[in-house]
This record gives sequence, C-alpha cells and structure tokens, in this order.
Amino acid sequence: VKFNNCAGNKGVRYETNSLDFKVRADGTVYAAHPVQLPSKQLVLMVTAWDPQTLSRWEAIVRFLVTEKSQHNGHKPKGRKSVPGELAQQQSDTLRPWRQHQSANGLRRQKRDWVIPPINVPENSRGPFPQQLVRIRSDKDKEIHIRYSITGVGADQPPMEVFSIDPVSGRMYVTRPMDREERASYHLRAHAVDMNGNKVENPIDLYIYVIDMNDNRPEFINQVYNGSVDEGSKPGTYVMTVTANDADDSTTANGMVRYRIVTQTPQSPSQNMFTINSETGDIVTVAAGLDREKVQQYVVIVQATDMEGNLNYGLSNTATAIITVTDVNDNPPEFTTSTYSGEVPENRVEVVVANLTVMDRDQPHSPNWNAIYRIISGDPSGHFTIRTDPVTNEGMVTVVKAVDYEMNRAFMLTVMVSNQAPLASGIQMSFQSTAGVTISVTDVNEAPYFPTNHKLIRLEEGVPTGTVLTTFSAVDPDRFMQQAVRYSKLSDPANWLNINATNGQITTAAVLDRESDYIKNNVYEATFLAADNGIPPASGTGTLQIYLIDINDNAPELLPKEAQICEKPNLNVINITAADADIDPNVGPFVFELPSVPSAVRKNWTITRLNGDYAQLSLRIMYLEAGVYDVPIIVTDSGNPPLYNTSVIKVKVCPCDENGDCTTIGAVAAAGLGTGAIIAILICIIILLTMVLLFVVWMKRREKERHTKQLLIDPEDDVRDNILKYDEEGGGEEDQDYDLSQLQQPETMDHVLNKTPGVRRVDERPIGAEPQYPIRPVIPHPGDIGDFINEGLRAADNDPTAPPYDSLLVFDYEGSGSTAGSVSSLNSSSSGDQDYDYLNDWGPRFKKLADMYGGGEED
Repeated sequence: VKFNNCAGNKGVRYETNSLDFKVRADGTVYAAHPVQLPSKQLVLMVTAWDPQTLSRWEAIVRFLVTEKSQHNGHKPKGRKSVPGELAQQQSDTLRPWRQHQSANGLRRQKRDWVIPPINVPENSRGPFPQQLVRIRSDKDKEIHIRYSITGVGADQPPMEVFSIDPVSGRMYVTRPMDREERASYHLRAHAVDMNGNKVENPIDLYIYVIDMNDNRPEFINQVYNGSVDEGSKPGTYVMTVTANDADDSTTANGMVRYRIVTQTPQSPSQNMFTINSETGDIVTVAAGLDREKVQQYVVIVQATDMEGNLNYGLSNTATAIITVTDVNDNPPEFTTSTYSGEVPENRVEVVVANLTVMDRDQPHSPNWNAIYRIISGDPSGHFTIRTDPVTNEGMVTVVKAVDYEMNRAFMLTVMVSNQAPLASGIQMSFQSTAGVTISVTDVNEAPYFPTNHKLIRLEEGVPTGTVLTTFSAVDPDRFMQQAVRYSKLSDPANWLNINATNGQITTAAVLDRESDYIKNNVYEATFLAADNGIPPASGTGTLQIYLIDINDNAPELLPKEAQICEKPNLNVINITAADADIDPNVGPFVFELPSVPSAVRKNWTITRLNGDYAQLSLRIMYLEAGVYDVPIIVTDSGNPPLYNTSVIKVKVCPCDENGDCTTIGAVAAAGLGTGAIIAILICIIILLTMVLLFVVWMKRREKERHTKQLLIDPEDDVRDNILKYDEEGGGEEDQDYDLSQLQQPETMDHVLNKTPGVRRVDERPIGAEPQYPIRPVIPHPGDIGDFINEGLRAADNDPTAPPYDSLLVFDYEGSGSTAGSVSSLNSSSSGDQDYDYLNDWGPRFKKLADMYGGGEED
C-alpha cells in the first residue's frame, strides 16, 4: 500500500485488523504465519497512524485468493491461542476463527463460526428473497440457537434489505441492489440461545455490491469553449473535456475513453484536431489554422465506457467550440500610394488629409489598430498623424502653424504599423508606406512690431512736440501690396502722438516722472498697426518710456505741526523733509531759519542730526504758551538745488515733571487765557444744572398725573372701556359739536330697512334700522340692562366685524326716554327727586344708586 501524509511519512506506523497479516514500513503487506483462507476474497483494514499528532488514516485492501493457496484441501481443525489482552482487542474483528490461550501455550482450536463470502451483484432480477449465505455456529449441535443480524440494511434505514432465517442462519437479500446508491453494507450477526442468552460474540459482516455497467458517461458540460492561435503548430494544446461515469472506476464499467466524432468545417483539413482518449485533452494535429478563413470550429466529442468498446460500452456526446484567435499576421497597407491636402497658413489643429488603410486582422484589436509616423518631409514638426479609433484612418493634423511666405508646400512620407508587433516570420509590406502632398494657401496676416515691447529713455520735462522715436510695424505679406497705418490704442495720460503713415512718436504734453501714470519710472502706451487687406488685419505694439528724473520738485518740511514745552529741556522737535524727486535730487537736506523776522532766530534754533533729519528747539529759557508759526528753509541736493520755505505750527505749552504737556496747558497753548477757561467751565456747570432741574420737574409732573383719581373707582367700574382725561374742559355750550345727530329725526323712512343689530363707526349705515317699541314713561328696571346685553350679543356675533376692536354706536333711544336732556342733571343735594328706583336696575347701576339714593344715611 502507498501512503503520504504530506510530511515525509516520518514516524508513521502501519497496522491491520488481523493478526495474520502485518505491514512493513515500506507499505508491503505480508502474512505473519502460514494461513489457510476459506474464501476466494479477503478484506483487510489497513491503518496508518502518526504517534506525534495521533492522526489516523484507514484503507480497505481486498485480496483475491488463488487456487494455489488451497492446495492442502482441508480446513484447519484448530487455531492458535494468543494472550488474553490480544483476544479482547480482536473480539469485534472480522475473523472466521478464534484463538484462545491455554496453560500449555498456543494451539489451534475448532472454529466457532463459519463465514461464507458475501458478494451481491447489483440489478439482480431475483426471484426475491434471494439466499446469499448461511451463518452457522459449531455449538448448534449442542443447543438450539437463534440467529439475527443488525446494521444498515437490516434494522436501520434502508430497512429490511437483508433478512436472516433465525433457525437455519440463512441470510437473504430482499430486493435488487444498486451499487451507485450504496456500494457496501456493514452488518453484525448475533447468535443467542432460546432464552436470549449470547452464545457467540457478534461478528462483523461486510457485504459488497458487485458493479454492473448500468450508467452512461456524463460530461460535466454539454458545451465546452476553447481557443487556439491561428498558425499554431501541430500538437498545440487547445482544451480538455471531462466525462464522469457513476460505475466502478476500478473496473471496465467505469473506465471512459474519448474520441472525436465530427469536425465542422472540414477546412483546410477534416482532421485538424485530435483528442487524448484517456485524459480528454484536445490538441491540434494539422497546420493551416487561419482566422481570416475559418474563425471557429465545432467538434463533437464522444465518451464511451468499457474502455471505449463501442460494442459493449455506453456512450455520450458533448460539443467543443474552438475559436481561432487572431495574431498579427497581416501588416496594414495603404489603399493608395499618394494623398493630398490643403491648409491655410497660421492655422493649427486643422485636419488636412485622411489616410485610409486596410488590415485583415481582427478589427479593434492591437493587431488591427494602426499607428502612423511621418518619416520625412517635416523637419520642423508642423504636422502629426492621429488615428481615428472607429475607422482606423490616419488624420494628418497641423500642430504648428505654417507660413506661406516660408513654405508653400510640403511633401511628406508616412508609414503605418500596428500596435502589436508582427508575428514571427511576417514582413512589412511595401504598401505600408505612402506620400502626402500638402499645399499652403496665403491669407492676410496682421502687421507686427519687430521690437515689442520697445523701450526708450529720456529726461522728464521735454517740451511738447519733441520727436521721441519711430515705432514702425512690418507686414509679413510680402507678396501683397498693402499699406500700414498707425493709431493710438492706449495712452493713459494723453502725452503722445503717432504719425499715421510712418509711426513717428512725438510728445503732446510735458512728461512728468512724478505723475500717477508712471510706474517704476516707466510710462507705457500701446499703438495699433492696421493694413488695408481683405479682410483688414491689425497688430499691436507697446512702447515703454523710461523717464530720467530732473530736479523739478522742491522739498517739503515734515511734520506740519508739533508741540514743545515752554521751558527748554530734553523735549525737542525732530524734523525732516520729503521730496518727490529721486536720488541724487533729494537729500541730504539743509535746514535753516530765515533772518526775517528776527524773532524766529531769537526764539528758535535748529540742530543738524544727519543728511535727512534735524532738531528744532527753543533758544531762550522761557516762551509763553501759545501756537507759533515757525518758518524753516529746506534745500535739497539737486543740480541746481531747489529750496522751499515751509511753516511748522508749534504749540508751546506748560509741561509736567515728565516733560508732557498738561491738559490746561494744552488748552492755553490753543490761544485761550485763564479767564476764558474759567468762563467756559462756569457755563458748563450752569448748563448741567438746568438739565438736572428739568429732569426732576418732568419726573414730578409724571407722578402727579398718576396720582389723580377718577370719579368712579376702577375696581367698581363695569364699563367695557374707560377713558381718562387730565382736564374736564368747558360745558356743552363751549364745544362746537354737531348735536343734531343725537336728536330724534322727524321721519324714520330712511332707517326702516336696516338689519337688526348695532352700527359701527367703521361702516356706513345702508338701510333703515328697526324701531324699538316705545318705552313707558316709567321705565322697567331691567329695560336698559337688556338693551345693552342685546347690543353686545349682536356685536359679538356679527360676521362682518373687522378683526380689530372698534367703537360701537348704539341705536337712538327714541322719544319715550324718561331721562330727558342730560343738561337737566345737577349736583345739588337739596333736590326732591327720588332716585331709589336705581336700586332695581341691577348690579351695574349699584354705584350710581349709592351716590344719589344714600345721601341721608351718609
């Protein structure tokens, strides 16, 4: 036996389930002693185990016994005896005899069981039950024994495949067997007496189903796809097809062989491929594969068992589709030997010609995609050839502008190739090279300034009309008779003029270097040159004028204002100057005091610090506080030098011990005396006092307004709205009111159609209002309360009411009112009118009743 544990089989040990056979370290199985085998087949279980990892592997070994092994012609009458522990270890092994140990050593004894071979052919036709073997114990002559079997196929699913006669020990199979469903069965046979006591130890029975050729080979796939390069040599591997047979692969029933039945198309040969009969590998057998002629082959493959015997074996077929893949065995070729095109000058990214090629290889593959190269005729690189990815055409494109005046035509030589290199042995075709003629057409080109930007240098301040330079342009169209005219395009300060015919530049104003139009001493202007071609063309040029500085600006004194203490100390004024010119027309500066008026040099002095700075300080010991205008003459270092008399305002003020001006001193220095300062302070105090008194008066007046009480206490007021007035004013005769609205109209016709309810001031009455019944002379106590409640209810339920609060105007009371005129009321307490009926009007009039009806009690 052969075994490999993938680790070199180091330390692996072998053993069998029989003491009669052993296994050497090299896997050789041998008999440990002379053994007589009763059957024609012996089954052993060989185990390989690793002592380190405790892993175990098992395999079944079958031995076919030849006639030579049974030359003795008799069965052994006894058996060897072994030690007790070995007998116990082998109690459940498949042995047709047993060995026991006696005091006299090992000896052969009579067998307890006779185990016949158990082989069952599948698909048997019966009749069933069909006897297989008979199991017998040598103790059945002494006592009555009952036999039984257990295991899969007996008392375990599938149930009752095998049965046994409990008396005779004959074992039967009850139905046809299928080896592909189950190839073997493991049963255990039992022997007991009539009381159920075990007579013999159970023995293992192995039943093997003998295979029959009842299954066809089945291909894994019905269609196989493979490929092979065109031009492949004979013997090139293409693909592998595989078929499986469910029958026993160790017998001819499961041994499959392959063959090719048909090939379509049969070009260039009917046998372009062959197949390995055992492995199913398909290889080429003939040369001549050409994708351009045949792109695909369809091959029918047949698989047959019984080692390919077509008379006895079963067969099945599958389809193998072999695609011939493309190789670059066809170079691209131009469809014509010459091409032509035309391009205007000064144009780029223009396609001037399309080059067409033919390639018989597979389209849109590296073997078909074309690459174009210009091999001569374009040394300056004006053109390139790009490939159209759809048509594979070459597009000759201008990438660098061409000039008609330099080259009127180009003669290009181009070559085409593929992305993929040509296959071995394939040469380039002479038709892979072609010529391209490109003509250049003349167009009107714009004039250009040869020196752009042009820089000139001159001093500032040159007079108007000075000729600066001639800024002329060149027309590149040498073969066209055209005139060029000039004009200004940009002149920010309007300082320049240009001659329209010859481009002469003159000044139109004085050029000033200190102007805001100057950047870094340079003035820049742009001019336009245009020809009279069709259509006209124009070009621009920039003129830069570098202005050299002259001493045309006098220096200015800085700062313009300063302050100093009235007594000399370390407090001095640092002065300097600013000059719009540049070196050498600026510093060092000279600072000096003028001789007139004489008080300047008497009170002040200047001390020079360096070329740009000096110090102004008091010459005398004390100078009255105030503001003084001190003139100072500042002279620069130009040639000739310029000077300027500048005035600095100096505030002289009293200072504290630190040399800083005090607040009063600063005010005094502004020109105000002590009396004026005191007057200003007093005015400020009076103004603040007046403001404070006004605020106190306003607070008191507001407090008095809130402390006034109404005639009716707010807690007892039952009205919806309370209007509070500060002054009552005069009587009714003093008010200019229209009292006609409160009178009863003579006729009621214009209000008869008004809908019941109330009238608001935000809408105009549009109909006659209904007349209320005439009230009796003596009013009913609840009459007024009901009227007010009805009015409130009508106002609350009015759908036309606005979403904001509004004043409600109640209807006329009519001529039946007992109140009479309001002016008839007086505040005298001596009247004899009885107001007790106010107590019957309800809680709303309780306060009024208390005021008029309870005078005597009070």
